[in-house]
Amino acid sequence: MSTLPRFAPMLATPGPLPSAAVDDQWAYEVKQDGQRALVYLPGDGSMELRARSGTVITAAYPDLAGLGAALGGVPAVLDGEIVALDSQGRSDFERLQSRMGLSGSPAKAARAAERVPAQLVLFDALFLRDASLVSLGYRERRAALEGLGLDGPRWSTPSVVVGHGRQALDMTREAGLEGVLAKRLNSVYEPGVRSRSWIKIRHALTADVVVGGWVPGRGRLGGLPGALLVGERHEGGLRYAGSVGTGWSDAERHRLAELLRVAAIDTCPFDVAPRVAGARWVLPRLVGEVRYSTRTRAGRLRQPSWHRLRPDLAPDDLET
Repeated sequence: MSTLPRFAPMLATPGPLPSAAVDDQWAYEVKQDGQRALVYLPGDGSMELRARSGTVITAAYPDLAGLGAALGGVPAVLDGEIVALDSQGRSDFERLQSRMGLSGSPAKAARAAERVPAQLVLFDALFLRDASLVSLGYRERRAALEGLGLDGPRWSTPSVVVGHGRQALDMTREAGLEGVLAKRLNSVYEPGVRSRSWIKIRHALTADVVVGGWVPGRGRLGGLPGALLVGERHEGGLRYAGSVGTGWSDAERHRLAELLRVAAIDTCPFDVAPRVAGARWVLPRLVGEVRYSTRTRAGRLRQPSWHRLRPDLAPDDLET
């Protein structure tokens, strides 16, 4: 693995569809709901998976190990998303969560792979044979990736659509998918950069937030979170973004209660403490995703609803 260069993944920026006037300058991919991974293939049949943070996660996904042999003797670094599919063939992050965090326990990872098989969706090539491809345009990198013919039992290279962005977005809505990624055809790969050359368009407004506190519930919810107090990272701090009080199943609420208990602290982690009666504070290390309708002028989330924990993200990943 030491002979392959290391990369940080390029990130997409939330935004609207490109206008019709420039639609033919963009490619559209289905937005997958999984764990981002860079795939290091030295050409000797082995493979290493690294998460967005750079952490090695290869051992958590033994069912993907055959990709190294499938590629043969061609050294490569590829970009993709690890997903778990539901009964309709759609990526389902909740199913994938049972596969994450098992790198330290090969036996548990093997059992989890039998229950919930993973699929690796490949969408970019960063290095191939003996050359970096990051300075090439997306169209050229994509052609290089497709030329590898990597479609197997646990990995695939789904097709993309050039132009027709509105139709692609409508199709994903009808299919119950999360949305699309628009990628400018002539854009270079920008490692570690959240770029406007890649735009993610979701069917619902979502935000990645950091949990900084909670308010206990009442009645049957006594001792459990009735609401989470969440914030958004900015340089040097954590800005309060609102209170989230809906969206959990009973199992999720109990899981959150345990995570909050072990993270308890005495001081407020937000830049400015919100005026919330009965608030309890926690170390700002839990990352979650919320859905919301719009934002206030102050940037607060309106009608936020909890969507999911994001154990694949750390608070530092969110800093803007």
